[in-house]
Amino acid sequence: MTIAKHIEGILTKSSWIRKMFEEGARLKAIHGAENVYDFSLGNPNLDPPEAFKTILKTLLDHETPGCHGYMPNTGYPEVRKAVADYLCSEQGVSISAAEIIMTCGAAGGLNVILKAIVDPGDEILTPTPHFVEYGFYVGNHGGILKTVPTHPDFTLNIEAISDAITPKTKAVLINSPNNPTGQIYSEDSLMALGKVLIQKGKSFGRTIYLMSDEPYRKVIYDGANVPSVFGCYAESIMTTSYSKDISIPGERIGFIAVNPAATYKETLLGAMALTNRILGFVNAPALMQRVIARMQGSSVDISAYARKRELLCGGLSESGYDFVKPPGTFYLFPRTPIPDDVEFVRALQKELILVVPGSGFGGPGHFRIAFCVSDDTIVKSLPGFKRVMDHFKP
Repeated sequence: MTIAKHIEGILTKSSWIRKMFEEGARLKAIHGAENVYDFSLGNPNLDPPEAFKTILKTLLDHETPGCHGYMPNTGYPEVRKAVADYLCSEQGVSISAAEIIMTCGAAGGLNVILKAIVDPGDEILTPTPHFVEYGFYVGNHGGILKTVPTHPDFTLNIEAISDAITPKTKAVLINSPNNPTGQIYSEDSLMALGKVLIQKGKSFGRTIYLMSDEPYRKVIYDGANVPSVFGCYAESIMTTSYSKDISIPGERIGFIAVNPAATYKETLLGAMALTNRILGFVNAPALMQRVIARMQGSSVDISAYARKRELLCGGLSESGYDFVKPPGTFYLFPRTPIPDDVEFVRALQKELILVVPGSGFGGPGHFRIAFCVSDDTIVKSLPGFKRVMDHFKP
């Protein structure tokens, strides 16, 4: 074999999201794109805010010498300051540019953090259902991803997390609002988690980090609030991107923020400045850094996603689907009426509806719908959703 065995194994399993995306391309070629209802990929369908285009054009029209060259691996100082100034209000802590590292999106940020803290054999715990790539990211750095069940409404099960922590646990990785469930973890649950991590860290004589992956922080509904992990636990590290809130996933821009109260803050920051470079990112994209520095606090019109959520939830509820209405993200994670979620998803494919089996997220018996699509796609898909539910209902 010409490729690494572990990569061969990953290719064999593959990602359900990508599989469904590729199936969508095949079906669209046969039936026409307008007749295929593709809910497989969380690719925002809203255009970036007009300010994004205006700022981009201004920057291009007023380029300065060296503006496309290297900068510190952690990013432009003035960009990091702009991010930190905004975070002071968003996270409710006093944070400075020194605690910010600009990254190639949240995925890049997670890999930078993991490379900095994980030794071979270390365990990273994550509540499940969870983002499908987490196991691959942890494995990139010799770690082992351990999943921990949540409650039936997908809220944190603190007792289960506590029971899963071992002397090998290096971090707990959370994603709130969560992909695929849309659930937001409450401040009370995060405070309880922080207490558990303090207790377990003392018991095992090691620092256990709390990693927070937050690309959907601004995609929330009904006045929901996303608590700050920084106020709940000192040994915390947050990473995020601008992919979802301003609809620029292809630009690969985000950042890491380290809790100013972290015990080994300087060592962490130094390590991540190094890992940002040696992983091959070198630095976050120069042009996008300068754009987002001028867009702090901006987002697309979240009410558009709220409308789509109502269309989808209303239609599926009428058809008998059982789900937890998501307080955030643009995902819905309904239960399947049969135990085999893959079989149910294949039945939906026959109606030209593409969704992702929940087993791909560690949530068997469910499926994920990414409703960041046109309203028309949602409305036209509803009769097909109903026919499949009617077929399987007892």
